[in-house]
Amino acid sequence: MTATTLSTFPEWIYDGSEIPDPYGYGERAVTFLRALRHPKSTLPRRGFQLDPWQERIVRRIYGPRDEHGRRIVTSAILLLPRGNRKTSLSAALALLHTIGPERVPSGEAIFAALDRTQAGIAFREAMGIVREDKRIEAAVKAYDAHNAPKKVIYRKDGAAMQVVSGDAGPQHGSTPNFVLADEIHLWPNRYLWEALTTGLDKVDDSLLVVATTAGRGNDNLAHEVIEDARRVARGDVEDESILPILFEAPRDADWRDEETWHRVNPGMRHGYPSLAGFRRHAQRAERSVGERQSLKQLKLNIWLDSATDPFVDMEIFDAGRKAFDLDALEAEDCWLAVDLSSTTDLSVIVACWRVAEGYFVQPWFFCPEDTIRTREDASGANYSVWHEQGLITATEGNVIDYREIESRIVELCERFNVREIAFDPHMARQVQPQILEHGLPAVDMRQVPSLMMPAYQELERAILGGEFFHGAHPVLRHCFANVVVKRNDHGHVGKFTKSQKWLSIDGAVASAMAVARCSAGEGTFVTSADWFTDDLWMA
Repeated sequence: MTATTLSTFPEWIYDGSEIPDPYGYGERAVTFLRALRHPKSTLPRRGFQLDPWQERIVRRIYGPRDEHGRRIVTSAILLLPRGNRKTSLSAALALLHTIGPERVPSGEAIFAALDRTQAGIAFREAMGIVREDKRIEAAVKAYDAHNAPKKVIYRKDGAAMQVVSGDAGPQHGSTPNFVLADEIHLWPNRYLWEALTTGLDKVDDSLLVVATTAGRGNDNLAHEVIEDARRVARGDVEDESILPILFEAPRDADWRDEETWHRVNPGMRHGYPSLAGFRRHAQRAERSVGERQSLKQLKLNIWLDSATDPFVDMEIFDAGRKAFDLDALEAEDCWLAVDLSSTTDLSVIVACWRVAEGYFVQPWFFCPEDTIRTREDASGANYSVWHEQGLITATEGNVIDYREIESRIVELCERFNVREIAFDPHMARQVQPQILEHGLPAVDMRQVPSLMMPAYQELERAILGGEFFHGAHPVLRHCFANVVVKRNDHGHVGKFTKSQKWLSIDGAVASAMAVARCSAGEGTFVTSADWFTDDLWMA
């Protein structure tokens, strides 16, 4: 197992170290939470289940104080995988500041969520705790009408807990003393965050608790908040006011390793989340890239690169890096796919052979010479190096010279036994008519769901099954790494797209086309192993 980074993992939760509590406020908070009841609890009298790891967190937030008795921790950042009863603990903490000893007379505790649905989940959790104890229920007034603001007011001194959401309009003007920010990896912008955090700044001894699972991408609020907490956890930044509680597996962790599951899911040793359910998810992840990404993000808290849905796990893609000898394939049936562009995208020809072991593809890439530097600066990819290595043909000027592509197609047809040349019709008029004049078997493959969905499905099946070989061609790998997908309601890939203008995906699109046409063809299978070679583009 690759353990989570020791410098950020909250070892203090398990090491038995002393947690300062000079005024007894940590003990007071724990006593209050243990006095609550929960409708789903299996403890006697349905007592609220506060397990040791949760208790340590509560003591660490509320115990340490300065010489004036003020709480040292003003922000607690809890990164916790799904299924570890984050909502239950969050609701209990909100009640601690509404009806418990941390309340402020006429104070305002806020439970903030993405939308009304998510906010409603949190409110129902809190109300379940309230209604389980008739004494608490009698001591509060609850506002829970349908489509109306959700609110609980402590009758004795007017302290209130209300639930707000990002879709409920501006939240400026509030002055909360406690904010629980729920699942901020889903928040689309900073508006609600800024309104609430600036409100907390208006009062002394306020507390912000962030409770979230991992997200995707690095250009969002959640990544900013978690990365700042990581810096504090590593000691890069000294800030006692921020308490990082980061249960996350490293990016290179083996997602199949049950020891890793237990390490980053602190509730698992207490029976949640379900180990059997975890194993079922892992079984699905063996067959589906989407399920694998879901398991990594939501259950192992691995922050994913893409802000959208990737097509393939690049670790699995790299398993097909075995190279092959083109000379040994010259007499075998071959299918070509051509994806053309003018300036922004790459143009590519992908050849595909079907053998007993799977599919073998070889790409030839083209781009305008004048765009190489722009393309490299914008994407961070090594286009200049690839050009020098002969992996990309650069045509003169700032637009593609289609004659180069036409000549290459003719050369490939002279060298290999090409059964079919599939063109994306969008730009095909630039080359396809000339190819037909040569008497070569050019066909249209329209980029419509009825044709491309089966193509994407077969490509995904081949990659996951270890039946897609590409010789570790770095430009092709770059294209696959850039792909994000649009899925339909059934989870099927309906379209390849990309997150930025200069991130090329053309090689992946052409590979899907080539694999689909090769799969539908009636050519013979290559059974010899002579095509294998040890020469790889990428070490």
